[in-house]
Amino acid sequence: MIHYALVCTKGHEFDGWFSSSAGFEEQAAAGDVRCPVCNSKKVRRALMAPAIAKSGAPKVTNDAQAEAVERVSQLMTALRRHVEQNFDYVGDRFAEEARRIHYGETGHRDIYGETTLEEAEELIEEGVELAPLPTLPRDKAN
Repeated sequence: MIHYALVCTKGHEFDGWFSSSAGFEEQAAAGDVRCPVCNSKKVRRALMAPAIAKSGAPKVTNDAQAEAVERVSQLMTALRRHVEQNFDYVGDRFAEEARRIHYGETGHRDIYGETTLEEAEELIEEGVELAPLPTLPRDKAN
């Protein structure tokens, strides 16, 4: 596993773990790496200091890395399923419904759906709380 410090074009900084440098490049090219703040797909690796292991530091085995990746995948799957089972799906009306709830035009309820990056940015600027759902690998999404 490789840990990268990442930054989007708006300057939001965040971290990401990837199976390899090529793995990051493939996911970024496919638009699968997104900023957790603004959902931008325009993400690059940021400059970061190398991690230097101290002598005698325990080595992380491939098995431990595989277990960590599997655990994160399980948590992401559980989060997505929880949202899908407990929140109201509003489809492409997400921005409209989120505003109605935010401004008190309708009662509070948890919702999820789709919106454009531009709409999401506008919602954030208006103070509407939102977060992207994790994208799951296609073979594990079902």
